[in-house]
Amino acid sequence: MGFLSVLSYAHKLVEGRLHSGGIAVDATAGTGADTLFLAKTAGPRGQVFAFDIQEEALKLTRERLSKDPSDRLAEVSLYQESHANMKTCIPNEYHGKVSVIMFNLGYLPSEQADKHIITLTDTTISALEASLDILAPGGIVTIVLYPGHEGGGQEAAAVESWASALSMRTAQAIIYRGIQRPNAPYLIALERKKPL
Repeated sequence: MGFLSVLSYAHKLVEGRLHSGGIAVDATAGTGADTLFLAKTAGPRGQVFAFDIQEEALKLTRERLSKDPSDRLAEVSLYQESHANMKTCIPNEYHGKVSVIMFNLGYLPSEQADKHIITLTDTTISALEASLDILAPGGIVTIVLYPGHEGGGQEAAAVESWASALSMRTAQAIIYRGIQRPNAPYLIALERKKPL
């Protein structure tokens, strides 16, 4: 048996933190795979907030969600907004109660998508800062990075630098990466520290 892919490992981390009735955020809805995963994991008593700047991504996400019985899924709120605006879009009553926030950076992996539209370093860092503000103590953020496309290496390096500079009193950070392929996708995960 081989190692888990970075996406599978991100899902494994999430499964350990997001329980029935929980609250989750998909910061980059894309084709909706993570949104659906979060909605199934949180279940019908849960709540999922998903963000993407592209209408095409939200359309694909809606289509993916519609294929599953809605009585098995969390309530999903879709926002055509930058993930940097998650803190203002998500109602205050959920701040500090979000169990999981997933980022899958890069571009929309769809045939119709414009591959020049990518996540940007500045908005990604702003979104990660907002994530720590709304995350529950003990909650996690997963960030899948793609250094192999134009702009992806710069974004990955900036996210890694940001995560490594976090105070251990704020969050613990880990990397899951295949070290023989420097341009392959990899994962950074953050765990929000619980108050002492």
